[in-house]
Amino acid sequence: MLKEFKDFAMKGNLVDLAVGFILGGAFATVVSSLVADIIMPPVGLALGGVDFSQLSYVLQPAEIGTDGEVVTEPVAINWGNFVNQIISFLIVALAMFFIVKGMNQMKKKEEEAEAAAPAEPPKEQLLLEEIRDLLAKRG
Repeated sequence: MLKEFKDFAMKGNLVDLAVGFILGGAFATVVSSLVADIIMPPVGLALGGVDFSQLSYVLQPAEIGTDGEVVTEPVAINWGNFVNQIISFLIVALAMFFIVKGMNQMKKKEEEAEAAAPAEPPKEQLLLEEIRDLLAKRG
């Protein structure tokens, strides 16, 4: 059973999937940083100095005790963070679109090259042609 598991775990597809998963996670953190640190600050500045990550609709404000400490946290809908996540998703989706499109184009070129190359005739046919040519020289 251990050998079967080893064979399964060492298959190329599983290793490729693991590498893709790890790279996807790393790519997601880069895109999140791109959106939060590069894209949204200028957008917020253009909209009057708004920090999208802080935008929310407060359903219930925080309760503050007599000593100034927060008794209960506020209940809020953080729609600004949701906008950031939508932009992150769109960037990832666009990047994946271009990756898949490029892979499909490469695959299509390979298929066209394989289709364009004439198939080599079977060995029997080559042998028969050689015999025919030899007989033609004799006769």
